[in-house]
Amino acid sequence: MSAAPDETRAPSTPRTPAPTPPVRASAPGPALAAVPAPVSLPVPTPLPVESTSFVDRHHELAEGRRLLTRSRLVTLTGPGGVGKTRLALRLAARAERAFPDGVRLVHLSDLHDPALVLTAAAEALGLPDPLPARAPLDAIVRHVRDRRLLLVLDNCEHLLAACADLVAALLRGTTGVRILATSRHRLALTEEHLLEVRPLPVPDPDGDLSDPTAHPALALFADRAAAVVPGFTLSPANRASVARLCNRLDGLPLAIELAAVRLRVLGVDQLLERLDDRYRLLAAAGPGVQPRHRTLRAAVDWSHDLCTPEERSVWARASILTGSFDLETAESVCADAETDTGTGTDGAPSLRTPYDVLEAVAGLVDKSVLTREEHWSGTVRYRLLDGLRHYGLDLLRRTPGAEADARRRHRDWTQRRVAAYERAWFGPGQREIAARLRADQDNLRTALEFSLTTPGEALAGLRLAGSLWFHWYACGAPGEGLHWLERALDANPEPTPERARALWVAALLLTAADEDTSRARQLAARSRELTLGLTPDLRRPAAQSAPAEAAHAEYVLGLTLLSGEDPTSAVAHYDSALAGVPATGHLPALAALDQVQLAHALVLSGQTDRAVVLCEQTLRRCERHGEDWVRSSALRALAHAYGARKQWHRAESHAREALRHGLALHDVVGVALSLDLLIDITTALGARERATVLLGGTDRLRAANLWPGTPSPGRRDGERAPSRDREAHLRRSLGRGPFERAYRRGGTLGLDELVSYALQQEPPQAVPETPVPLTARETEVALLVAEGLANQQIADRLVIARRTAEGHVERILAKLGFHNRSQIAAWATTQGFAAERS
Repeated sequence: MSAAPDETRAPSTPRTPAPTPPVRASAPGPALAAVPAPVSLPVPTPLPVESTSFVDRHHELAEGRRLLTRSRLVTLTGPGGVGKTRLALRLAARAERAFPDGVRLVHLSDLHDPALVLTAAAEALGLPDPLPARAPLDAIVRHVRDRRLLLVLDNCEHLLAACADLVAALLRGTTGVRILATSRHRLALTEEHLLEVRPLPVPDPDGDLSDPTAHPALALFADRAAAVVPGFTLSPANRASVARLCNRLDGLPLAIELAAVRLRVLGVDQLLERLDDRYRLLAAAGPGVQPRHRTLRAAVDWSHDLCTPEERSVWARASILTGSFDLETAESVCADAETDTGTGTDGAPSLRTPYDVLEAVAGLVDKSVLTREEHWSGTVRYRLLDGLRHYGLDLLRRTPGAEADARRRHRDWTQRRVAAYERAWFGPGQREIAARLRADQDNLRTALEFSLTTPGEALAGLRLAGSLWFHWYACGAPGEGLHWLERALDANPEPTPERARALWVAALLLTAADEDTSRARQLAARSRELTLGLTPDLRRPAAQSAPAEAAHAEYVLGLTLLSGEDPTSAVAHYDSALAGVPATGHLPALAALDQVQLAHALVLSGQTDRAVVLCEQTLRRCERHGEDWVRSSALRALAHAYGARKQWHRAESHAREALRHGLALHDVVGVALSLDLLIDITTALGARERATVLLGGTDRLRAANLWPGTPSPGRRDGERAPSRDREAHLRRSLGRGPFERAYRRGGTLGLDELVSYALQQEPPQAVPETPVPLTARETEVALLVAEGLANQQIADRLVIARRTAEGHVERILAKLGFHNRSQIAAWATTQGFAAERS
């Protein structure tokens, strides 16, 4: 077995990053010592649960751990399919305890725009959208400069420059952040240490194979084969054939796993024959193809050959989808148009109905081409492994126009779905809509990217970006929304209804992001002027929405008046807007928010009685529709009014309720406004220590760019900016020592902890107290886990396949929100099930 080198450096001149401004950092300590962090980050998304066993790689794990102790940047390099991501996740899981602020994972394989690398990193590090327009790298560095955490950047090779810039800034601006990257190419930074991840060593088929466990490639094949063929083991009769098979696959883990799955229908010797055919075919492709790529291609070619023609068609068409997708998306992208007959437009067999696509998807799941994932909402989603997706794209591109046709179908389907979500937004399904859009984030980006880079499709991209206003604005993504809108507006200078909408949406996002208010006012005014110019031509169907778009632009213009602290003009503006007859197509959420913003303006003008009446009217309307988002804003406005009346207990109750509704939708800006309001209310109630803790938490989160800017009346609602005099007041009231202790305590809280503290809730329990959400079989499996049984032992005890047992364990972890088997065991014990087991 050839060992990976302790340290590998490429011979070319390493890239030296540009110096960054000096940033205050904590003093360095021992390389991986668990030094307590001064502040805690929001609870991160856990590392993915390993659903299959991890075979060998003991040397690489030890070497990776050693490199992490001596270097702050370690890059795992190697060919595609060699297992870089799996090794990185195992390394990160083993090192997690050494990092008080945890491990953050950034998936990059589905990103194509370098501008989104910082967005993805910010999300993983706990900074919600948007990053500041100026110096976004500095904001990320400030957020983590005093932290001790491990950042995993997965699949950097197609975004090398953006990743290198991010890593360089973190290395120069912090001392406690370490980076573990995976990439087919090095990042070329002077601080980089390389760990080459090689294919698994393969024994000589004619050599001594008496101890299969000594050969990791054979062990991997046997493990995966046993999952699909119960009872499969390496024996004297098949060891040599398995060794030849692994040798033909060059020890590449992905190829070995794909081959093992085919044991459902073929024997080992049959596999060898088919792979021999594929090697000869690919070897004829030319010497320019690297051997390892020929090998992986052979395995995938062979997997493709086992699919039905309909499955191959779905594979190729679904390859334009990135990330995970649901069945409805697959049906819309992969089914033929209603006018198609015989075969699809790409020459594939006809897939005339959604049922045809369903059958093909089921076949691809069964053949392990599609990975099945269960979403928290109970829906099932699917994913193509990256290598298989690129293979499908290669096939699709062989037919002229087929890729563009599939991408256009996906974009059109996305537009229809978003339009349906927009119509349903002011209703009971807001939380589900918000969750679905977050799950579809990668494919939203794919649809927008296609539209804005394909000739003749830019107008559709502008329409889609504008239709997503509620996602960008209400669900914590104003920065990314501005990114797409600016690109779409640049690509569509013509005066169209789509441009009119995009202009006011961009202005709206500028107010949410606390950007230049004057620019927001200009964009909203241009939108209004454009809609007025379109109004006379109402015979055009697209122009019939112009009056409604003008009303939407007026809403944003009113926000800019509140931002300028001109409540009198804001009252007149919103009174005028509400006095008219609502235009056809006026978005109900923004129509309701007209009343909310008028209420804020009235409070600032001293007219609290009328403000309360307006808020109560809006709340009744929201309750009739089962709506959450506008309700949160109305509750906050009501708290604002009662605070102005000095009815502090009523104000506190409404502000907390607003906070709950906002957090449920991930409305980060609304959460920030509610917390700012609660600080003033809590101070007025005499709970000065609690107010100081909230102040310390919000100041730290704002300084770390967890939400934008300083408290401002126009960032969405009309609350007056809380006076900084409150800090001086609290300091005088509590005394210097108590104030500083409470303020520091707030600075240690992450966002979720701070919200829980504001709501006076107990910290979440590690063990759920709700009724057991497991099926009878899952409960039985949980009990066996508590007894210490491994998956194979559970399978033997219950007389089921090992893969079935693994699936039960995965579902138990997902349902209970756990990350490892010991948590399942502890849970089963506390539930008292063990005593009940007969």
